[in-house]
Amino acid sequence: MLDIKFIRENPEAVKDNIKKKFQDAKLPLVDEVIDLDAKRRSAIAEADQLRADRNRLSKQIGMLMGQAKKDPSKLAEAEAVKKQVTDEAARLAELEKLETELDAQLRQRLLLIPQMLDPTVPIGKDDSENVEVQRFGEAKVPDFPIPYHTEIMESFNGIDLDAAGRVSGSGFYYLLGDIARLHEAVLAYGRDFMIGKGFTYCIPPFMIHGNVVEGVMSQTDMDGMMYKIEGEDLYLIGTSEHSMIGRFIDQILPEASLPQTLTSYSPCFRKEKGAHGIEERGIYRIHQFEKQEMIVVCTPEESKDWYEKLWQYSVELFRSLDIPVRQLECCSGDLADLKCKSCDIEAWSPRQQKYFEVCSCSNLGDAQARRLHIRYKDESGKMQLCHTLNNTCVAPPRMLIAFLENNLQPDGTVLIPEVLRPYMGGTEKLIPKK
Repeated sequence: MLDIKFIRENPEAVKDNIKKKFQDAKLPLVDEVIDLDAKRRSAIAEADQLRADRNRLSKQIGMLMGQAKKDPSKLAEAEAVKKQVTDEAARLAELEKLETELDAQLRQRLLLIPQMLDPTVPIGKDDSENVEVQRFGEAKVPDFPIPYHTEIMESFNGIDLDAAGRVSGSGFYYLLGDIARLHEAVLAYGRDFMIGKGFTYCIPPFMIHGNVVEGVMSQTDMDGMMYKIEGEDLYLIGTSEHSMIGRFIDQILPEASLPQTLTSYSPCFRKEKGAHGIEERGIYRIHQFEKQEMIVVCTPEESKDWYEKLWQYSVELFRSLDIPVRQLECCSGDLADLKCKSCDIEAWSPRQQKYFEVCSCSNLGDAQARRLHIRYKDESGKMQLCHTLNNTCVAPPRMLIAFLENNLQPDGTVLIPEVLRPYMGGTEKLIPKK
């Protein structure tokens, strides 16, 4: 959500930013916001004047009533002033109601106007125009066929989609045996990897209030992702970023406490609406999964440096597991409205012979902080908005796909990289059960 003062002073820049995101239907919002803001400020000014008049007239009534004890003619004058106060009180009530209505209309529109893009973001309509920046590790194509990821898991008796379908429907799974253990090993490794980078480990609430949802994501994203608890002001989180950023709602943080660097574990719940292709079946796109996340709350001056650190942590982690990856810069049309800059880390799929998304790193600037009132006092004592960033550490369903494909051997075994072996009881490779 942009500062209304910024919109008033830079309407054309805001409109140009909307055009860069190919959201021309939102262009009228800028003029609507400016008009509503003018009406709101006018109502506030008139109401303030009426309150000042009320105080002045109340003193005048008291004075006239005192004089009326000696001069009865003053009583009529006092009654006239009382009537004026009554009339103005009715108008003040109208203005206060109008101010509340204008506030709501203004906020509703402000929530729809996208965050200003970082100047370095490439311009493009959708994810097909995202830009590859660099690759890490050699993307190899083996000389033996790589089965679909669920087939690899089934060879270890490691997955049961049929039972999950009977119990919960499509988009769910049972993980079993070595595959379930590998799932937990990857999460534990990701946790300790981030602790080693100085991050504080957290387990947050898995349900949050509606005002927190509104603070951390756009309405469009919320409708497409969030599950609401019927009859409650609670939503299941789609990522722990939601509750982790929500932790700081309405807080004024000591500047000395910044940056807040946190790594959080949670289950995640997503609607995942729409039809998906063959490569997005199995456990690629599902309604429930677990994830280790990175979250940073910092000063504006630090956010660009933290953005670079966060995506590089993802590269380092995946390369330590022998998985080739690439960094893909997200174009303007692919950015969610609250993001000012974002990139994906994509893992190599030997089976598909292409890369697919496993991490998403985002700098949201002050967008979430403005919505949730997350602030700090700078050295001069001035109140400032924090910046917030997030990045996937590991999300095992997709990460497992990349791991299994890249570590699969011709005999069907799967090698366990050295860094992961302590989390697998020293196991060096997984041996198929069938």
